[in-house]
Amino acid sequence: QVQLVESGGGLVQAGGSLKISCAASGRIAYIDAMGWYRQAPGNQREFVAVITNGGNTNYADSVMGRFTISRDDAKNTGYLQMNNLKPEDTAVYYCNAKIVLDSTWENGDYWGQGTQVTVSS
Repeated sequence: QVQLVESGGGLVQAGGSLKISCAASGRIAYIDAMGWYRQAPGNQREFVAVITNGGNTNYADSVMGRFTISRDDAKNTGYLQMNNLKPEDTAVYYCNAKIVLDSTWENGDYWGQGTQVTVSS
């Protein structure tokens, strides 16, 4: 019913920037909250950032001041602008969205397939 597709990952040098996107498609009435999580090899998936439908944001301490989360509701797309990247930011980044489906008004929790971000030192 709903798909989340991330894009924009890649390889970047330390200190560089990258912007990743998450496009939602399907039977969407509206998107409540959109968030980003990441998982490095051998580690558990961890919270990175979230933005509500009211535009309120929250960040993990490790990315505060370097990452910016945003959304374009007209496109059902969320973004994560990552600046001053560090090797420890290397991970697979996953998009998460709380979506209300049209016609049924059911609220579901959806995940994308992930996009790899690699930061070289």
